Amino acid sequence: MRIAVTEQGVLIPKQLLEGIQEVEIRHQHGVLLVLPVVDDDPILQLGKEPITDSVEDASTEHDRYLYANP
Repeated sequence: MRIAVTEQGVLIPKQLLEGIQEVEIRHQHGVLLVLPVVDDDPILQLGKEPITDSVEDASTEHDRYLYANP
């Protein structure tokens, strides 16, 4: 899709932004990036509601617990 640049800039068609409320525009290495803004990134939610357990070394030995053969 080609879009002409006017004096006001560029108008992105609404169908390309379906379900998106806000975007971030970045200019990196000659490329324009239009990224949706996501406030509830699940990675940022990690650790907000920690659980208690009898395992005391889970933060350092998590791979051993995740990949242990039952």
